[in-house]
Amino acid sequence: MSEVPQTNKRVAVVTGGARGIGRAIVEELRDQGCFVIFLDYAISEEAISFANANAIGYDKLDVTDANAVSAMIDKIVAEHGAIDVLVNNAGITRDGLLLRMSEADWDAVLNTNLKGVFNVTKAAIRPMMSQKRGKIINIASVVALTGNAGQANYSASKAGVIGFTKSVAKEIASRGITVNAIAPGFIETDMTAKLNDAQRAAMLTLVPMKRPGTPKDVARAVGFLASEAADYITGQVIVVDGGMTM
Repeated sequence: MSEVPQTNKRVAVVTGGARGIGRAIVEELRDQGCFVIFLDYAISEEAISFANANAIGYDKLDVTDANAVSAMIDKIVAEHGAIDVLVNNAGITRDGLLLRMSEADWDAVLNTNLKGVFNVTKAAIRPMMSQKRGKIINIASVVALTGNAGQANYSASKAGVIGFTKSVAKEIASRGITVNAIAPGFIETDMTAKLNDAQRAAMLTLVPMKRPGTPKDVARAVGFLASEAADYITGQVIVVDGGMTM
């Protein structure tokens, strides 16, 4: 367990922070000077070794379990004093055409990607409201805006995240808390690494910049929204997609 951070460090919490985009976000916020707590359902030994004096990982958190989430947020506030930044990044896919999609696959994706954001945000805004400050950044997706064949569940969950973001932003803006979303496009992750050459080429034809994005591209946008430079920005969706949806 890491020592409690110095009072001059902002405390950031990142769900799904052990790998991919989540890990890049942890690195970005850590490099900005935050003390970062990254949460995941399972954190590998390699990810644990990535933690240092300015980052610590807590694993075995199921964001669909409201009681577990509430207990974790209480633990973080008790041990570290505050939550200044929350990044809701945890998410899963269970792709398939609607006619073949099981109810279990629909429920799993909506529960993790949308209910998980609800659970973590609801728990975290209590200490943020007491602090009268906070930044919440939700990771959505461009498919929330465009849809995608074979991803009805994922698209619906991420569209829900955008609607949730805008509604909560209106509810708590007067408390000094901003709530924004980022919608990544075709980003190089373990998920996209599963695409074959033909699928990858087809995807790139939709991107005017003719390259996939990197987790760092998304993390930089998170870093901006988490910074003082974005203090007057709330209820917005920043699309990080190389022009894919313009």
